[in-house]
Amino acid sequence: MVQNGNLTPVDVKRVLRRYWWIAVASTVLSGALGLSATFVLPKKYTSSTIVEVEQPTVPADIVKPIVSDDLNHRLASMKEQILSRSRLQPIIEKFNLYPEKRDDARLDDLVESLRKSIDVELSQPMLGSVNRQPTGFHVSVTFDNPQLAQQICTEVTSMFMEQNSKHREQQSADTTNFLSQQLEEAKTKLDEQDARLALFKRKYLGSLPEEQQTNLSLLTGMNNQLEAATQALSRAQQDKVSTETMLNLQEANWKATPSGAPSPETDGQKLTELQDQLAALLARYTPQHPDVIKVKVQIDDLKRKMDEEPSKDRPTSTSPATLHEPPQLQQLRVKVKQDEMSIAELTKRQSQIQEQIRVIEGRVQASPMVEQQFKELTRNHQTAEEFYNNLSKNRNNAAMATDLEHQQESETFKVLDSPSMPLTPSFPKRSIFVGSGLGTGLALAVGILYLLAVGDKSMYTERDVETCLKMPVLTMVPSFEVSLTVKRGHALR
Repeated sequence: MVQNGNLTPVDVKRVLRRYWWIAVASTVLSGALGLSATFVLPKKYTSSTIVEVEQPTVPADIVKPIVSDDLNHRLASMKEQILSRSRLQPIIEKFNLYPEKRDDARLDDLVESLRKSIDVELSQPMLGSVNRQPTGFHVSVTFDNPQLAQQICTEVTSMFMEQNSKHREQQSADTTNFLSQQLEEAKTKLDEQDARLALFKRKYLGSLPEEQQTNLSLLTGMNNQLEAATQALSRAQQDKVSTETMLNLQEANWKATPSGAPSPETDGQKLTELQDQLAALLARYTPQHPDVIKVKVQIDDLKRKMDEEPSKDRPTSTSPATLHEPPQLQQLRVKVKQDEMSIAELTKRQSQIQEQIRVIEGRVQASPMVEQQFKELTRNHQTAEEFYNNLSKNRNNAAMATDLEHQQESETFKVLDSPSMPLTPSFPKRSIFVGSGLGTGLALAVGILYLLAVGDKSMYTERDVETCLKMPVLTMVPSFEVSLTVKRGHALR
């Protein structure tokens, strides 16, 4: 008798001894049913293949790959595209799948059935691997025909490889085109910055920051030149005043004591001396030299005086107006003219230097404002140039990566094992079904035996009697069944 549903080892032995056949029958029957199911259920065959992800042959530090998205996301995206209706419908029509369901089922149902029969699973990376990206993926197709399962698996694997190649090439081409467009825009902006910078340099030529030190040096030199020109002008003016004073004194003395005109021989000798002096000066100086000009003026004046002299037979007058001036007065007059020319030249030179000083001072004063604008233009130009150089570098890298994609030298999918030809069905598995049947039968037998043990109200032990009758046991009657068995055995002997 089982107390409160708790079985003791004695109860278990007693139940097994009486109802052992129930456990055997239930287990064998369930196993037989599982075995029978393997013959009755429709068979499914699974063809599978392994696709490995091959790394690029060119190291990433030489040509940086453009397609760097996660393999999980890429495969998920490719799986959605490949298992779409537009990609699975041609497979159904190509291999004439589900011919018995074409009339009754819709095309969407057939596509859904084929989609459920295709499974794509990523390979787990090796333990301790630095790169946690999957090393590849498995493609398996389960179908009721082994040949069709292999063909569909081959077709789906080819679609994955083709889709990956197209995806990478398209992404590389799109990236290259995008970078090319950005590079053209950056080049246009850089050209605009170049034009602005060149226009600014032309506009403020001489006032640029790098010319500031030169302007200061020029300003110092110009001030020195102005001071020298001012001193030279002052000396020339003093010389002119002195010469005019001497000329006035000698002219007054000459007019007070007039004399006869100089003889032609004296004028000729003077002309010869001046011509010799001019030849000597031309041998040393240029025709524009002040001394050369001075001698030329003296020669011209002497020739003009000799032409104006009266002939020898013309009577001479003793009045001061008709007498020729002495050479000293003529030389002083020439000296005054030369001083006037020097003063005019020095005055002009002084004005030019002052104008140049004003220009240079204006440049120096405008340098801070020009420097600020120049820094802004230079900064914008440098930013545009750096942006252009970076885009050019990235575009070149993208072009090389695109070439690698076209040459299949980048990351590619490689089929390690071609889709297998399944010889045994993957469903139903005989071992699994038989094992499941045996396990189910054994569990059912345990349940039945437990119910039989719990439902048995017979008293087998002293404890059962005390529990049931609530009275103490005074004596025990031995089992007659055992005695009868012994006697029956003696009788048979």
